[in-house]
Amino acid sequence: MPVISYFFGIYIRMYHNDHAPPHFHVEYQGHEAFVSIATGDVIDGELPKKARQLVKDWCLTHHSALLDNWQLAQQLQPLNRIPGADND
Repeated sequence: MPVISYFFGIYIRMYHNDHAPPHFHVEYQGHEAFVSIATGDVIDGELPKKARQLVKDWCLTHHSALLDNWQLAQQLQPLNRIPGADND
């Protein structure tokens, strides 16, 4: 699964041809979660409070780029890297 962003030890990944609703996968220090692209909220899994807020803020800032990647993933196309919350 391609890593589309990485910041503060948080990995953001997206599967190709994944199930709805549009979401991305987050891994941080042994925690895993699915996060809604629409709201930035955790759909399933868990993240520490600070990481959850960082991911939500990042998601809302990069909402259109995440939706673009979701569309590419549904078409089995290469995904674009999105800058992290640390501006990497």
